[in-house]
Amino acid sequence: MRGESGLGAFDKVLSQVVELIENKQSFAITTHVRPDGDGIGSSLGLCWLLRSLGKRAEVIVSDGIPPTYYALPGAAEIVRVAEVKPYQYDAIFVIECSDVSRPNIGNLENEFTVNIDHHTTCEHFGTINWIDATASACGEMIYNLCKAIGGRISREIAECLYMALVTDTGSFHFPNTTERTLKVASELVKAGVKPAQISEAVYNSYPWSRIELMSQVLATVRRDPSGKVAWMRQTLDMRESSGMVDGDNNGFVNIPLAAREVIASIYMREVRPRFYRVSLRSKGNINVARIAEKFGGGGHKNAAGLRIEGDWDESEKQIVAAVVEAVNEAETEAIRLTNGHPVKDVELSLI
Repeated sequence: MRGESGLGAFDKVLSQVVELIENKQSFAITTHVRPDGDGIGSSLGLCWLLRSLGKRAEVIVSDGIPPTYYALPGAAEIVRVAEVKPYQYDAIFVIECSDVSRPNIGNLENEFTVNIDHHTTCEHFGTINWIDATASACGEMIYNLCKAIGGRISREIAECLYMALVTDTGSFHFPNTTERTLKVASELVKAGVKPAQISEAVYNSYPWSRIELMSQVLATVRRDPSGKVAWMRQTLDMRESSGMVDGDNNGFVNIPLAAREVIASIYMREVRPRFYRVSLRSKGNINVARIAEKFGGGGHKNAAGLRIEGDWDESEKQIVAAVVEAVNEAETEAIRLTNGHPVKDVELSLI
């Protein structure tokens, strides 16, 4: 089974995870605050797998989950907690978190933790650290775990993991989509997933407040003189006036990338006065993870995030300048690789 999952160099750590599950009985699974489809889908998928093996398992989070994921099997059983008690669980799986503080759950750093992530910028904070940067999503890793431990992919597991794949690959059109990703997705469909139902939940089940918020955010969009970098803002006033609920702004950062000329997008959200969360997205060879790391953030080559504090205009200026510089460097490198002949924008975006 491990050969089928194509894990190769990851077999050693995966074996440690399998051994832990086989020898222990009580588990919790958690993910980052403001959880997304991969965090929730992977957590629930792992919970169903553990229960199918006769283990005690539950998903715990520090805040609520977006309505998009309410229909996932087991979503109604997710428990909100502020901290975990000593010896409450044999081990806690921490899904897609850059560091141990990301779940915002007290005492987590003192527990036996299994850190599962597919981001190269993740800190190795776990007792066991299973990091696979070749995986398109943590959901793909949980699928591999299920195969490695000899579990059956039930409909419940399949629906949760398919949600993880769909959301983290942008419905399979982000660069992290691989042949392996599509093979896993095919197996999940065979197990009972109805792709149209998942897509309906992800893309067509938002409240009208999303439209109100989107109209205000898009009114702020600007581009640099080259037209290749776009950025936009979301203020606290926008959040209040639109009646926004958690998850309403999912995917906003990707909207400018629909323009042929734009190859990098910045979405800056005001969390509280002088404190902002920033999402970065790019096409092709523009590595926004490196930019995020400069500001203490992280992520993937084409999808990353960071937090920044200070004056809004000055903070925005710093981030935009860093992204523009990265685009210019990529363009210079592209010209060098073509022996000094400039390349068209569309060719640059596909490098």
